[in-house]
Amino acid sequence: MKLTSHSLRLCALALGIAAAWLPTAQAADSTTKAAAAAAPAALKGDVVAANIDASVKPGDDFFEFANGTWLKNNPIPAQESMWGIGQVVQDDLYLKLRKISEAAAAQKNAAIGSDEQKVGDFWTTAMDQALADKLGLTPLKSDLARIDAVHDLQSALDEAFALQPLGVDAFFDFGVSQDEKHSDVMAVHLEQGGLGLPERDYYFNQEPGVAKARAAYVEHLQRMFRLLGADDAAARNSATQVMAFETALAKVSRPLADLRDPEKNYNKLAPADFTGKFTPAIAWGARLKAWKLSPETVIVGQPEFFGGLQALLARTPAPVLRDYLRVHLADTYAAYLSQDFDNEHFDFYNRVLSGQKEQKPRWKRTLRAENTAMGMILGRIYVKDYFSESSKQRYNAMVESIRTAYGERIDRLDWMSPATKAKAHEKLAAVTRKVGYPDKWKDYSALSIGRESFAQNMMNASHWAFNDMVSKFGKPVDRNEWEMYPQTYNAYYNPSNNEIVLPAAQFIIPGYADNEIDDAVVYGYVAASTIGHEITHGFDDQGRQFDAAGNLKDWWTKQDATRFNQRAAVMVKQFNAFEPLPGLHINGEASLGENIADFGGLMIGIDAFKKTEQFKKGEKIAGYTPMQRFFLGYALSWLSQEREDLLRQALLSDVHAPAKWRVNGPLSNIPEFYEAFDVKQGQPMWRPEAQRVRIW
Repeated sequence: MKLTSHSLRLCALALGIAAAWLPTAQAADSTTKAAAAAAPAALKGDVVAANIDASVKPGDDFFEFANGTWLKNNPIPAQESMWGIGQVVQDDLYLKLRKISEAAAAQKNAAIGSDEQKVGDFWTTAMDQALADKLGLTPLKSDLARIDAVHDLQSALDEAFALQPLGVDAFFDFGVSQDEKHSDVMAVHLEQGGLGLPERDYYFNQEPGVAKARAAYVEHLQRMFRLLGADDAAARNSATQVMAFETALAKVSRPLADLRDPEKNYNKLAPADFTGKFTPAIAWGARLKAWKLSPETVIVGQPEFFGGLQALLARTPAPVLRDYLRVHLADTYAAYLSQDFDNEHFDFYNRVLSGQKEQKPRWKRTLRAENTAMGMILGRIYVKDYFSESSKQRYNAMVESIRTAYGERIDRLDWMSPATKAKAHEKLAAVTRKVGYPDKWKDYSALSIGRESFAQNMMNASHWAFNDMVSKFGKPVDRNEWEMYPQTYNAYYNPSNNEIVLPAAQFIIPGYADNEIDDAVVYGYVAASTIGHEITHGFDDQGRQFDAAGNLKDWWTKQDATRFNQRAAVMVKQFNAFEPLPGLHINGEASLGENIADFGGLMIGIDAFKKTEQFKKGEKIAGYTPMQRFFLGYALSWLSQEREDLLRQALLSDVHAPAKWRVNGPLSNIPEFYEAFDVKQGQPMWRPEAQRVRIW
């Protein structure tokens, strides 16, 4: 809820960087193939030119033109559900993190509680498949025993609340984070949740692929119950009833697009009033007090969901609630248990939902879990070894060039009044930049890691994270804290802090040192795709509702807000028309914020790039002008292909459009793109001027 992430670039990967990112083809100039024929050697190793598919015209499909050769020559590996630049970067990161982990594990006398001891013991235990197989369900034994004792609604609620600190969002979702209307205060948030499928529409959409996944989910539940000890008939009955329970829960959940309205999803209530009006069975005051929380108010995202949950719980028999809790606990920790649980979890959540054909090697799955459990410990070591001070300075300076360009663009807007412009400038000036890594590292001293079991270490980490979150209530907001690790290929904007956070790994282009890449490519790849994108999130359909201090507060004139919404509606219509799979369109309403951020990032990235020496000189590199290389750099940032199952999942549950449309969608509205690649009327990417988006 609090983060607006840059992309779905966080994926575990398979092949090593040397094999995966070598340039594989020569390129052609956008206007003639003769340039490629004249100097093939010069183009072979260029960071963007080598990826180009000259058989595709830029105005027909720029994504395929810019990335097509690389995508053709690098099919999705069996161990992946998508493959592209993000996954190759992640592979490189995995190699570095493995080196760090193995070095820690090799230390024989690491002090108890030290970073080396925690990393080393985590790695050693998680890599021990034989130990996991020997233990089977033992790590969950005590929690499963308590669930087995559930006999009525209140005992079911006891266990649901006991599972929340383990990362199991049974029935609902809970968190402590900044109050959207009082950003200096940490507040208790209660949200809809509790589903086993990725999003509520998976329970209702009749598209054949979704219906197939829905049926496969019931089969998955049945197999999980068998693994938990039930016979075939009992497992079948339990699976059917849990699916019926979750379907009813999905029915009272808000659709994805409706979750993007911060005002409608902000409902402040006293715990006693919340109990009395919506959930008589849940004494919120007492329940929260058990977590050492005594809030005067709670922020409820979707009150009607909790009313529906109350009715559903009241009519559901205790055995069904037991089964629901049991299977959600088991699925949460299946990847850290014995091979049979791990394989079953993979078979549904990766093979069926994402199309991944094979498990990744255990060492990569271990690193993914290690990042989840103690990412900042790894990050502290990673940046010391792999992120230079010169890189940090380059991107700090780039943030400021983007900020300046955005301010100038605000001044030029013909649809925004002077009063709103003044407030926009105030907010822009107040945006905090966080580049590379935190100035102050998180304290993990209370986290206990040992060699008992992989699952136990993950449970310890979940308890630690929960306690760390809860401990923030009643304390001043720590605006220096990061919610991503430095070794993350991603970025985010946090509206409550009015900040952009740019981890060190986000700047990587595989196979190239930072100083080997020209500004044109970097301004497209980083300044537009990441920095400009994240700053624009402060002014998208959600972010624009937060003021300079990070409070949900209307600072727009009524007329300006109307004009903004009219312009945003053009983008909604454009993306609603895209149909990546037959019968499944992009959700223009749900993806609006990301699409505005992509478009805004490009516009201000262009403005900032025009001030560079490379643009002013106008010299070609590998046959491409500076502005052409800027757009090729932007397309490089979204170089990716995914399996159909993952694409289907994203269209139903993700607020980001698929990669191809994050390139072609915004570019079809940008005059500089038309000029750079001579896009003509009649080509698929050409739009009449009156139908183009004009926001930032």
